[in-house]
Amino acid sequence: MSDDEQLTYADAGVDIEASEAATAALVGAVGDIDESEYAGLLDIGDRYLALATDGVGTKLLVAEALGDYSTVGIDCIAMNVNDLVASGVEPVAFVDYLAVDEPDEGFSEQVGEGLSAGAETAGVALVGGETAVMPEVIEGLDLAGACAGLAPKDAVFPGEAAVGDAIVGFPSSGIHSNGLTLAREAATREHDYDDPFPLDPDRTVGEVLLEPTRIYAYLLEHLREREVHAAAHVTGGGWTNLSRMGERRYEIDDPFDAQPVFEFVADAGGVDDEEMHRTFNMGTGFVVALPEADAESLAAETDGRVIGEVREGDVVAIRGLEL
Repeated sequence: MSDDEQLTYADAGVDIEASEAATAALVGAVGDIDESEYAGLLDIGDRYLALATDGVGTKLLVAEALGDYSTVGIDCIAMNVNDLVASGVEPVAFVDYLAVDEPDEGFSEQVGEGLSAGAETAGVALVGGETAVMPEVIEGLDLAGACAGLAPKDAVFPGEAAVGDAIVGFPSSGIHSNGLTLAREAATREHDYDDPFPLDPDRTVGEVLLEPTRIYAYLLEHLREREVHAAAHVTGGGWTNLSRMGERRYEIDDPFDAQPVFEFVADAGGVDDEEMHRTFNMGTGFVVALPEADAESLAAETDGRVIGEVREGDVVAIRGLEL
């Protein structure tokens, strides 16, 4: 592919449709699992025990290139905690899994510092983990984890947005920890990670890509005070994640501005608007569907704002696109 060709996520190495098909095959073999749910719920009597698992992904390759692993632990915590919050569950404990080709005290310490910082922000306890040395399986390192949470049975969100609901959005901190395969391919067409970031020369390209994922655990107390119907963590799949709140038309007319990193990726990779919105959060990292009266007060109490509404249909409409 020449540098002037438009880049897609599939071109970069991640075919979302193939990934979804593989996931469906796995789920089908395992049994009755609802893929739309962000966390698995186990009935333990008067409440639910919830579990979520996720990793940092190829953002680790940016950290490796820069020799800076200080924030990837935050990403690992965030990707798991935010999924629990999207279900209405309070995160309480986290375990990590670090797989390496060879042990290294330097990056292990940095990873640990990030995990500690993320856990403090999320209000979860780090209750252990595993470091596996597997030179024939792993090249470099991989970092993933699992988070446990608890929720009273009446606190879990129903998971279905209602027609007429308002949609409240909350800003992201940047690219978060998904879509990095595409972002890295675009960024390195004409730049190195240690080059000045063109839209903010005080930072490097790598530093901007490593901006850690925002943790939305602070929202839970505000959400539980209201009649939240559904929530979505805007991660892999970008804005199509809203469809996990049910088969509706999600009309987004006032999203948060996309941070400069998204403009950079789009320009550097020739990535079109639809592909950007199907891959990245584009400035909004978490959304909630709830009655309009509750939406206004939620936005007033937090850093969120009403960004749209739920209508009849089956599409996400944003910035002139229908996803």
